[in-house]
Amino acid sequence: MYIDLRSDTVTKPTEEMRKAMAYAEVGDDVYMDDPTVNKLEKLCADILGKEASLFVPSGTFANQLALFTHCQRGDEVIIGDNYHIVQHEAGAAAVIAGVQLRTVETKKGAMIPEVLESKIRKVEDIHYPRTGLICLENAHSNGNVIPLDNFKKIREIAGNIPIHLDGARLFNASTFLKVEPKEIAKYADSINICLSKGLCAPVGSLLVGNKEFIERARKKRKIMGGGMRQVGILAAAGIVALEKMRFRLEEDHENARYLAKRLSNFAFIEIVEKVEINMVFFKIDKNFSTNEFIEYLLKNNIKINPPEDGVFRFVTHYWIKREDIDYVVETMAKFFN
Repeated sequence: MYIDLRSDTVTKPTEEMRKAMAYAEVGDDVYMDDPTVNKLEKLCADILGKEASLFVPSGTFANQLALFTHCQRGDEVIIGDNYHIVQHEAGAAAVIAGVQLRTVETKKGAMIPEVLESKIRKVEDIHYPRTGLICLENAHSNGNVIPLDNFKKIREIAGNIPIHLDGARLFNASTFLKVEPKEIAKYADSINICLSKGLCAPVGSLLVGNKEFIERARKKRKIMGGGMRQVGILAAAGIVALEKMRFRLEEDHENARYLAKRLSNFAFIEIVEKVEINMVFFKIDKNFSTNEFIEYLLKNNIKINPPEDGVFRFVTHYWIKREDIDYVVETMAKFFN
């Protein structure tokens, strides 16, 4: 068995999830008569303090469905230049919603209120697109958690412009901030919640919002090919994720801090981001072959991703235990020695 530090997306379902999936009561979700899906959607909406939610195949699907539902074709969406929707969703906003992304610089993932305000189209002009949506992210994919006072300022600036929150790791953010998830969600009109990262469900995300928005999103989901049938088999794992797995994320955060501490003992390793959730970003200031390093770890049953711009990312999750971290660090020491 591999120790897999590439992402928390590699998590496999727990035994409890597998049993729930095996015995899930199902129906046809396109007809809205799958009781397990209905339970999951109500549960998620209640947790986030919203009226409704919609089960979809993935986080990218949820984000793009939000843009597709909020916006008219040709609208402009203001978004951080390093957000997932921009960086890792294959240009889908142009293909599906037909919108223009107006990217703005962020401060470690936090949108700068003054910069945002300067980018909103405040006057109706034949030359300008309409500002149709503002997109936020929390926790950010760089591992940083955005403070709530930042969201409050952005909500005030946005006025009637809707806000979509990519909350793929919102429960990691709420764990770090020590607040209920709804305290983050209240600043957004729609939220993407991912079940298949640190929460261990095998498949699925939820798009959350008010009833009218979700009704419109349901039809758009059908257009995107996301109308699923007896999908309660998957939703059953999502229920376990929301009822149980989100409450253990602090363990992953503690393991990430432990990993960072162990790595920092190497004189040539620099931790480049503050460890707030389950991610450790670091640079290795040493002359070595990256490919040989990755291959050496793989031969020793450790999977990692190549660095991006010279920065490695290790991610802790349910299947990474303290003894695994010790083994990883010891194996790295053998390679560099």
